[in-house]
Amino acid sequence: MSAGNDGVTGEDNGAAGRNRATGTTSTTENDDAAAAIALAHALFDAARNGDSGMLVRYLDAGVPITLTTAAGDSLLMLAAYNGHAAIVEDLLRRGSAVDQANDRGQTPLAGAVFKGYTDVVELLAAAGADPDAGTPSARATAEMFGRTEMVELFDR
Repeated sequence: MSAGNDGVTGEDNGAAGRNRATGTTSTTENDDAAAAIALAHALFDAARNGDSGMLVRYLDAGVPITLTTAAGDSLLMLAAYNGHAAIVEDLLRRGSAVDQANDRGQTPLAGAVFKGYTDVVELLAAAGADPDAGTPSARATAEMFGRTEMVELFDR
């Protein structure tokens, strides 16, 4: 399992940001795009590193909870995979999609099981995470690594 590729794509959709007469993009617009991408990377790092203050500040300011890396890792996936229970709890309270899989089919619950973060697993399970979603599923991951306490949690 991996929750680390931070490539953010900012595809040009045509006319947006372009001078209609010359077909060029202004330096200011390029700088704005670069700043937005840098902010996204900083937010991914905040979720990964447990910087709840930064995440809360930007989420409260309107950054979408649906922000993902180029690999499809959500803020919830990054926080869960790295064992940050307080951030996971906040993201769930804000309505983060509990079973949103990344581009490899991995869910936040499976990531937390893989890393052995029981407190995060309990939060995700209580929020309704499906232990059989994803590839591999959280249940299959728990069985593979002999985490019987997690399998029992799923069977409650």
